[in-house]
This record gives sequence, structure tokens and C-alpha cells, in this order.
Amino acid sequence: MLPDPRHPAVQGRLAELLPHLDAAAFAGRTVLLTGGTGFFGYWLLSLFDLLTQRGVDLKVRALSRHPDEFAARSPWLASRPWLSWIKGNVRDFRDNAPIDFVLHAATDTDADAHRQPLAIMDDILLGTRHTLTHGHGAGATRMLYVSSGAVYGPQPTHLEHLAEDTSFACDACHPGSAYGEAKRAAEQWSLQFGLAHGINIPVARCFAFVGAGLPLDGHFAIGNFIGDALAGRPIQVAGDGTPLRSYLYGADLAIWLLQLLARGEHGRAYNVGSDRAISIGELAETVRHTLASPHPVRIARQAADNALRSRYIPATQRARGELGLDTWTALPDAIRLTAEALAT
Repeated sequence: MLPDPRHPAVQGRLAELLPHLDAAAFAGRTVLLTGGTGFFGYWLLSLFDLLTQRGVDLKVRALSRHPDEFAARSPWLASRPWLSWIKGNVRDFRDNAPIDFVLHAATDTDADAHRQPLAIMDDILLGTRHTLTHGHGAGATRMLYVSSGAVYGPQPTHLEHLAEDTSFACDACHPGSAYGEAKRAAEQWSLQFGLAHGINIPVARCFAFVGAGLPLDGHFAIGNFIGDALAGRPIQVAGDGTPLRSYLYGADLAIWLLQLLARGEHGRAYNVGSDRAISIGELAETVRHTLASPHPVRIARQAADNALRSRYIPATQRARGELGLDTWTALPDAIRLTAEALAT
């Protein structure tokens, strides 16, 4: 079950960050949210809930193939009066309600989904086309397309941060590029659709995150490490611990996405994430230290001599300079808050 969004580790941190959001932009608005039942959806709905408590009169129409399952996992959110559900698939859903904004965040990111590349490409490409067309027909004037840092392809080892204006891209002929290539094509679709119909559609290129709602037994290293620590197990690092990653807390993420929806420029991509790199081995030690785990970190294998070091770190100057966004929650605090929310 997902934590109550009014848990201090969720709502308390969101409330502290609320001054960084142009909340007035959502007053009197109806937002269509796709991807409303995943990690992003949980944090966005939690932020919408806080806004309504603060007197912002807004409505959310959330799309889900299985809203009843989300209601069982998060009964607090599922029953909110400002929230209503559209049951359907992102490729072909139907709804008659007028809307003002669209936040298109629907994409399966679990390992099982990536084993079906044609299906995930259909969801991204056909789903984006249908969602934007639906939003235009329903009266939306602003939309946000949630993309991924995967559009850049492998980060060159000599480059510390990936900036939005880099020319790197996925290898279109590599079988593992299905997700990144589909996201890249959907960005272009969003650009052209907005130009054709006069709709502002910025792009959020998302990297890695931590917070309540992140699976603790999946393919997310930080979630697995927190799960190990909370279960009283040694923290297991599957590889050699050398890849470099960075993590943004869920509360920060929600503020970033709504600020991008409210104030981002059409056809402009913004990296969403932290620019503070940490190796996977150091991450495991940080989790162990932060959560006071008495168990050791176990790294599966030793790093090879002269091995290339994997990096996946965004440059975030654009979002900071243009929209006032930042990594407000330090990584140890993000780990602690995640554990506190899950332990309740």
C-alpha cells in the first residue's frame, strides 16, 4: 500500500517546496494526467492534493487501465473529491470532459515492459499522438510531454553532464534503443503538434528518482538498497559499483513537473533530475549509513582494470536558470524520507 499523501515525509516536504511552484497557474483549471498510478502519478497527485488543501480550486482527470487497483493501493488519494478517473488505455481512451492542461506521463518503465519493445513503442508513439489529439479536442492550451534521458543514448565517458543541446542520440539500429528512440520521436511529434495547433508543449527529460512509491524489489538500484536496509539484509550491489548516477526526490520531481507544465516553453526540452553524481557503490554505502543498517554492503564483482565507467547524469542549468528549479532535497534526506514514509 502506498503511504498516505499527508504523511510528513510526503506532504511535509511538498509543503516546504511549494513556494517554488507557480500554484496560481492551476487555479480554476482541469488537468488531464496520464500515468496517474505510477511513481510519478503518486507524487503528482500528492502535490495536487496539497494544492487543494491550500485553497487552489483545481480538478484532475487521471487515466488508468486499472483505477481499482490504484484505489486499493492508495485509498486516500483515490477518493479525493477533486480527482476523477478515466478507465482506459493511453492509445485509445475516450472522455467527454473539457480540460485546460495535459500532463502526459504514461509509460511503463519496469523491466517486463522493456522485454516487449514493440508494445512499449506503441504505447509511447500511439499513446502520445492520441493523448495530444484528445487534449486539443478537449480545449487544452498547455501540455507537458514527459520524456526521458534515454533519448541521449549512452553518455560519453568524458562528459560529466548531459545538456539538452547535445547532439547525442540513441543508435536507431540497436535493439536496445526502442524506449529511447520512441521517446525521441514523441518529442518531435509534440513539437510539430504544438506548432500546428498553437499549443504550448514543453518536454521534460527525466532521469533517476527516489521516494515513496518506488519499487523496492525491481530494477531500480536505490529502491533495492533501501529495501535491503529496511528488511535487515546485507545491501547487495549486483554489479561492480562503479556506474555513476544521480537522484532527485519525489517531492522535488513533482514541483519540477508542474512548474514545467505551467511555465515551460514550447518545443524546449528540460532535463529533470539531480546533477550531483554518485557511484552505485557509494550509493549503497550512503543508504547503509543513512538508515543505520548494521549489515554490510556486498558488491558482486570487482571492477575490471581500465573499464569504461557508465554515467547517466543530467545538466540542469536550463531548468534552474529559466524556471528557478533546483535539487532542494539532499540525497541522504531523500533516502531517510523514503524510509520514513514506507515504515509507517
